[in-house]
Amino acid sequence: MPTEKSDLRRTLRTRRQSLSAEDQKLAARALAMNVAGTRLFLVSRRIACYLPNDGEIDTRLVIEHIRRLRKILYLPVLSPLAHDRLWFAEAKPKTKLVPNCFGIPEPAVPARNLVRAQELDLILMPLVGFDDHGNRLGMGGGFYDRSLEFLRHRTRWHKPQVLGIAYDFQRINGLTPDSWDIPLQGVITDRAVYLY
Repeated sequence: MPTEKSDLRRTLRTRRQSLSAEDQKLAARALAMNVAGTRLFLVSRRIACYLPNDGEIDTRLVIEHIRRLRKILYLPVLSPLAHDRLWFAEAKPKTKLVPNCFGIPEPAVPARNLVRAQELDLILMPLVGFDDHGNRLGMGGGFYDRSLEFLRHRTRWHKPQVLGIAYDFQRINGLTPDSWDIPLQGVITDRAVYLY
């Protein structure tokens, strides 16, 4: 039985998948400029990003900027032990990438080279939809929420900072969060920076 969230997810995914190549390119450029000017990005050294999949806004220019500023880039990797969580691997320009079980490229590195989210300064994460209160609609697998669950118990020291990355049209009104959802500290789009 479809839920309101699954219908919303389908609608937003269809919309981003239907963008022309030119619109995607313009949005990716604008996104990279908005990320580059964000204080959280500028003060962070160990930054996780993602490789675009399923029509997600292209992050390759953001990744180039991370490397150009000599920050350390990490990409998410499905946990080799618990497949419902993410670990992160440093991704240098020549790091070999292999598709995971969802077909998403991830660094092919030994397990000993993987780091937990707690070791990062900033995570730039994908989303399907977001609202003005930092609520995020993801793909429905809960990988990021389970991997960042520890943030729910922190009252002072918040590391990593968590920002969503999206097209501006993915902004919607009043998402109802589930009890396990980890709220975002902001979202950066091709048109704006929303900080909560």
